[in-house]
Amino acid sequence: MLATDASLGARQLKRLAKRGALGLGRTASYAANGSGDIVIAFSTAQRVPHQGGSPTHSFHFLLDSDNQMDHLFAASAEAVEEAILNALCTASAMTGRDGHFRPALRDNLFP
Repeated sequence: MLATDASLGARQLKRLAKRGALGLGRTASYAANGSGDIVIAFSTAQRVPHQGGSPTHSFHFLLDSDNQMDHLFAASAEAVEEAILNALCTASAMTGRDGHFRPALRDNLFP
């Protein structure tokens, strides 16, 4: 999941999520059939009042022109990659079904 406070529309968020998938690829995922590798992007920039106020609401979005989105695209790929690496490095050892044991990666990296 990618959350941003940038004021983006639905089309821009879809494009951002696609770049987030590049972060999965950087960590050796190739989004195999049934892998469940998906990226969802949302923005917290706009608030819509649910009660009271005006029946209409105007939104302001970042323009796509002049490559303004390039920094957000790079940040989304880097954020997904960093989140995966952090999860791998902080995971604990575990024993799964039928006694399958997987040691913690951090125990091998930092003995």
